[in-house]
Amino acid sequence: MPDLHLLSQHTLVLAVRAALLVGPALGLGFAPQSALAQAARPAQAFDIPAGPLSTTLTRIASQAGWQLSVNAALLAGKNAPAIAGSMSAQSAIEQALAGSGLDGVVVGGELRVRPRSESEATLSPLTVTAAMQPGELPKAYAGGQMARGGRLGMLGNVDTMDSPFSVTAFTAQSIQDAQATTVADMVRLDPSVRSSGMGADNADAFFIRGFAVGDNNTGEIAFDGLYGVGPNYRVMADYAERIEVLKGPAAMIYGMSPNGAGGGTINVVPKRAANDLTQVRGDYLSDGQLGGHVDVARRFGPERQFGVRFNGAYQNGDTALDNQSKRTSLGALALDYQGEKLKATLDLIDQRENIDAPSRRLWLNNGVAVPEAPDGRRNTTQSWEYSRSDEQSALLRLEYEAAEQLSVFGSFGTAQTDVERLFNTPSITSSSGNTSVLPVAAIFDVQRSSLEGGLRGRFETGALKHRVTLQFSRYEDSLGRGTVNGRTYTSNLYNPIDQPAQDVALPGSVLKQSANTLSGVALSDTVSAFDERLQVILGLRQQNVNSENYAASGAVSSSYDKSALTPMLGVVFKPLNHVSLYGNYIEGLAKGDSAPMTALNAGEVFAPYKTKQHEIGVKVDHGRLMTMLSAFQITRPSGQLSNNVYAVDGEQRNRGIELSAFGAAGDGVRLYSGITWIDAKLTQTNSAATQGNTAVGVPGVQASFNAEWDVPVLSGLTVSGSVLHSGKQYVDQSNSRQLPAWTTLDLGARYKTSLVGKNVVWRANLRNALDKEYWAGASTWSTLAIGMPRTFQLSATVDF
Repeated sequence: MPDLHLLSQHTLVLAVRAALLVGPALGLGFAPQSALAQAARPAQAFDIPAGPLSTTLTRIASQAGWQLSVNAALLAGKNAPAIAGSMSAQSAIEQALAGSGLDGVVVGGELRVRPRSESEATLSPLTVTAAMQPGELPKAYAGGQMARGGRLGMLGNVDTMDSPFSVTAFTAQSIQDAQATTVADMVRLDPSVRSSGMGADNADAFFIRGFAVGDNNTGEIAFDGLYGVGPNYRVMADYAERIEVLKGPAAMIYGMSPNGAGGGTINVVPKRAANDLTQVRGDYLSDGQLGGHVDVARRFGPERQFGVRFNGAYQNGDTALDNQSKRTSLGALALDYQGEKLKATLDLIDQRENIDAPSRRLWLNNGVAVPEAPDGRRNTTQSWEYSRSDEQSALLRLEYEAAEQLSVFGSFGTAQTDVERLFNTPSITSSSGNTSVLPVAAIFDVQRSSLEGGLRGRFETGALKHRVTLQFSRYEDSLGRGTVNGRTYTSNLYNPIDQPAQDVALPGSVLKQSANTLSGVALSDTVSAFDERLQVILGLRQQNVNSENYAASGAVSSSYDKSALTPMLGVVFKPLNHVSLYGNYIEGLAKGDSAPMTALNAGEVFAPYKTKQHEIGVKVDHGRLMTMLSAFQITRPSGQLSNNVYAVDGEQRNRGIELSAFGAAGDGVRLYSGITWIDAKLTQTNSAATQGNTAVGVPGVQASFNAEWDVPVLSGLTVSGSVLHSGKQYVDQSNSRQLPAWTTLDLGARYKTSLVGKNVVWRANLRNALDKEYWAGASTWSTLAIGMPRTFQLSATVDF
């Protein structure tokens, strides 16, 4: 095995060289643009009707590729005149602010709006801003598609250039433009993420950096930084302000995930009432899904300290798959209070999804060669099979500034999931595509809750500045299940066979299956020096894992109670203002195994598994384009039988390199693109046939190229495209069966116009435009996901 220290040094040299080359290669230069250069941009065509000042400024900033920074209270009740004609963005801002008593200045790609009474010196390019506060949402980066920071668990929100990790943060604008229905629709665009589930299924699952996240279980998506709050099986996107992907294990900063995911964390940031808003959208999705969405936000109080935001959506009709229809509804209410000392938020979510003939991943039986991928429209699930899920969530957050340098925080969240279904996972029994399945009527009752509290403080020791967080956390879940078997039937992937309906009654009782409690205490210290050019994050979490399984009688059949320490070290060094070199060592945690009854050491309980990551990288902010390069190694242990003795002596090691770029690549051009290379090896097994093989379900290369262009000859028209690529991947540890590589193309367009004095945006997207037939991926359990067929989406959004 190569020496990791030498490998890291070599990779860091390559990372720095690549970062220095990426900017000039794109014709953008290495240094950030000055405020004057960004303000003095060429004339653009504006056609913005008279309306609220907040809406006008947002549209100008978006078209110019700037971030908008303004206190929402300054814009309350103010209107802007119509902005029309060819002019510079700076001239458009001046027209919009005329008579408002406000000024706008562009600094480092950010449009800052302040009262005119404030001196220009306050807004000069030399202004030094304070570090981002833990609860402050990072601004959108140039182009508006991505945020320039994301949540690092208990550390709160951290700017990209100050983070020792790789984080992707999709904004509400990119979510809306992509017409994403679910979180899975967005994270598939990240080159480090691959979906191992199917959109026509009733649950989503992912791989991040080659390790499963919710691949066998669910509940792995955090909501506003907490596990156990968001919907358990599928998370909708209409109430998301940000969808963030933190790459790598994160047990210290997020706490142990419910099912021990080691490749990364997905976090959904809910929408809040930043400005008054009334927006209505109508949707069409092939082959017959109709629906709509409403988004309303208001702020109240003498200082507008109370905020209310409601998102509601409904869709119903036939999907692109044979026999399948789907009905979804959601209501998400977000309340907040922003006082001088006290800040509070309350989120309430009701989400329901009913699917007739839900498509499922398929087992590939031992000894069966991988069949050719079928047409994604074919559906072996019968029209009489179904899935009904109801999910309710609530999350209360409080933060109180006890002193100038000390704040107290606490959160409590709970979620209830009820599922009724009749279907099961089919088995592929022959290379000609024959399948067999035993439908099962089942009821699932999932209850989860999360509690956290702690302190955040700031102080100095000589030349060192400290930001310290002490956190206590507790997560609980319980699963109840009841099942009734139907009768086995057969079908075929290429020519599904309609079978007579089976009247399988739902079980009369639900038995408790399991209960888990994850509790812990964590302490972190972010130490900065040299005007924050050097930052070191130190952290340690003591995590306790308690688990119980129950027999049909209700008695505890087995139990587990173990604890572990998970450390973290992160370093950020900025040799230049726009360059960050970073590195981290962090661990993930998963519940250890118990030796099976067939082993000589049956019942032996093993310590929690520790997934370990080493990562180094470089980030370069070119002013309007961000480029990032990282190299990582993640090792994860596993249990296995050897000579009839069960031991934790297996290991998977993933080594990889990630290269990505996002932002405004030129006037009217925005992109988010990247490529990930992963070498996923089984470094320790108990079989010569599998030792050194490639891990199941991990492509050697994954790429995502997403770009959009404002068509200059027609103001308001934007065209977009996405090319997604996945390399070949193995279905089993013996590497005897393999899924082919695949590449898909998505196309899109949107048109901004005005009707009857209202802003209207038309959006059209064509996913899998070439109607590629492909296996989307394999799971760790050797199930195969069929790629979705060509799907058309159309929507119209109106601002009132």
